[in-house]
Amino acid sequence: MKATGIVRRIDDLGRVVIPKEIRRTMRIREGSPLEIYTDREGEVIFKKYSPVGEMSSFAYQYVDTLNKVCQMSVAVTDRDTIIACAGVSKKEYADKKLTDDYESVIESRNMYIWKNGAPRVQICDGGDAFVKYAMPIVSEGDIVGSIACITNEENTSTDPSSTEAKLIQTAASFLGRQFEG
Repeated sequence: MKATGIVRRIDDLGRVVIPKEIRRTMRIREGSPLEIYTDREGEVIFKKYSPVGEMSSFAYQYVDTLNKVCQMSVAVTDRDTIIACAGVSKKEYADKKLTDDYESVIESRNMYIWKNGAPRVQICDGGDAFVKYAMPIVSEGDIVGSIACITNEENTSTDPSSTEAKLIQTAASFLGRQFEG
């Protein structure tokens, strides 16, 4: 654990402010869920909570099935990292931070379809795959992650009515419902 040197007091309602610099560095946004841990030495630890991360084995099975049945390279993300992927090197993509461009795609709350000739959006730094289709996973009105069809082909056709696009939309809707109720 790393000391920041920042000290904050708890207010009369039991709240403590996490400094803006730490929120920015750790990508903690307003409304971000935080899990609270304690230990015997009196430490209180806040950890970003990822509902998608909690379902990583299920997400992996889902993308693995899409890959095997449809020959699609697919990734499931939470708001910050790739949680599960298939059809691409897990070593190269799993647990990698999302690019700012891809975070913008998720924040749009709409289906993303890459158009031939448009700038490419990489899902994470260091990989050679870019996003072909992507759909945010929304649960109870909140964006919890996304699912994306990714490719490393230079020229690839994209069509909003294609089977791949429909599968990505279906998967996002299905995964979003898994977090509800």
